[in-house]
Amino acid sequence: MSKLVTIYGGSGFVGRYIARRMAKAGWRVRVAVRRPNEAIFVKPYGVVGQVEPVLCNIRDDNSVRAVMSGADAVVNCVGILAESGKNQFDTVQAEGAERVARIAAEEGVDRLVHISAIGADAASESDYARTKAEGEAGVLEHMPEAVILRPSIVFGAEDQFFNRFASMSRLGPILPVVGAETKFQPVYVDDVARAAELALTGHASAGIYELGGPDVASFRELMQQMLEVIHRRRLVVSIPFFFARIMAFGFDMLQAVTLGLVTNSMITRDQVRNLANDNVVSDNARGFAALGITPVSLASVLPDYLWRFRPSGQYDAIKDSAKNLRT
Repeated sequence: MSKLVTIYGGSGFVGRYIARRMAKAGWRVRVAVRRPNEAIFVKPYGVVGQVEPVLCNIRDDNSVRAVMSGADAVVNCVGILAESGKNQFDTVQAEGAERVARIAAEEGVDRLVHISAIGADAASESDYARTKAEGEAGVLEHMPEAVILRPSIVFGAEDQFFNRFASMSRLGPILPVVGAETKFQPVYVDDVARAAELALTGHASAGIYELGGPDVASFRELMQQMLEVIHRRRLVVSIPFFFARIMAFGFDMLQAVTLGLVTNSMITRDQVRNLANDNVVSDNARGFAALGITPVSLASVLPDYLWRFRPSGQYDAIKDSAKNLRT
């Protein structure tokens, strides 16, 4: 019988790519999510019955254990960018990660891959970065042979980064950003999935890998590159950090006083703290080279999915060409 992998958060941005790769490798894939009915799209990744979404709450021991039963390998892709309701940084990224690793050890799971993030730091002022580090510590406490992947900002067709700002660019002549000079090293989502596949199939040694693509650029430079791809001229304006903190405080308070009825989807105080730090691979860190992977460049992928934000969408290039015709 083919091996079984349980992927917590397997319908999310990174998780779905890992699920697809493991299905193609012949594994049975159990996609553990909070809303299985919304994860039906993962089933065609394999043959009938090979990929199945199942209900799981990473905050509950019994729920985590039930979907891990019989698994040969486990991947934890669960993470949040902002807190909402019961999904808090501590409960999801620290306690949740430790819970998955502890139960994996108790169940005798052979391999565990944990998706963390560059910038994970137990001493960070950011709750996101701090809990990422605490989650890593909990994983290594119970599964010292685990593989931990720390990607920089992840891009791809379903990303919440370039898609979000490309959408914002349609609203006016100015594109505001916080931390315009902060450096990023964007990494293609399928490259991260490839790294996870190597770890799950025993082709990567245990430890931490920091994953960044071939391009290092500031936030401003990334936005300018995106604007070139979508054929729009916009002024990229840097919002000073002191003003961004005031804005974020207001948005956070609005979410708090409405008891979560109004969700802060703009920017949080914790995100402002994160944007003050560069998000690039450390000098001495193991990365794609140690895994034998050549990462994909940003320029080779962005046009494949951002074309829909061009003024005329898929017909933009045709209209440009038509301008050169003689009347």
